[in-house]
Amino acid sequence: MGAVENFYSFNIGGLTFNITPYLVIQWVIIILIALVSVWLTRSLKEIPDKKQNVAELFVETVTKVVSQNMGEEFLGFVPFIGALAIYLLSMNMTGLFGVAPPTKDYTVALSLASISFIVIQAYAIKRLGIIHYFTGYAKPFAFMLPLNIMERIMLPISLSLRLFGNMLSATIIMDLLYEALGHATWIAQIGIPVPLHFYFDIFDGTIQMVIFVMLTMINIKLTVEH
Repeated sequence: MGAVENFYSFNIGGLTFNITPYLVIQWVIIILIALVSVWLTRSLKEIPDKKQNVAELFVETVTKVVSQNMGEEFLGFVPFIGALAIYLLSMNMTGLFGVAPPTKDYTVALSLASISFIVIQAYAIKRLGIIHYFTGYAKPFAFMLPLNIMERIMLPISLSLRLFGNMLSATIIMDLLYEALGHATWIAQIGIPVPLHFYFDIFDGTIQMVIFVMLTMINIKLTVEH
């Protein structure tokens, strides 16, 4: 995966915390998303203007996706799914601005997958009750207990590895392309990579976001119904 140079490191209670470039990029993305969200939802009107139409279209789209894939009873997840989608998509597309996507770092991908995992398990416990939740691991037969536990544990691992592997490979391909073109002439670096940026940053970045979000929604529904 390669070493990432830290901007700053500090210790709290004997634990070392590192401020990495990927962490700073995530902070910038969070701030930008927050500012855009405030701007889009500021001064809401009964007859929406253009910016309000954009906000409402996004909310309606996420609501429709959640309703169709999870059911009306799961509409409370619209804010979480919407935030996850726009945050993940923003990180996947930073390559368009000459910045390596944070999701090429496995710790970032694993953190996102862990959030989905915690949300899934916490909601299942809240919905089913802690006793029913844990007895569900032994269904349909008691000997399935180890397999069911492994299945749950593998969820964040599979989510993170899929996201990390695709984004890292895309970044490596683009880096090799720019290096090869740089040996030829710097002018070639201006136009030739554009189609590949469209594929790896926009198309593949969007596909990876959709897969991650869809698997999160499906597992929320399946875990509750276990």
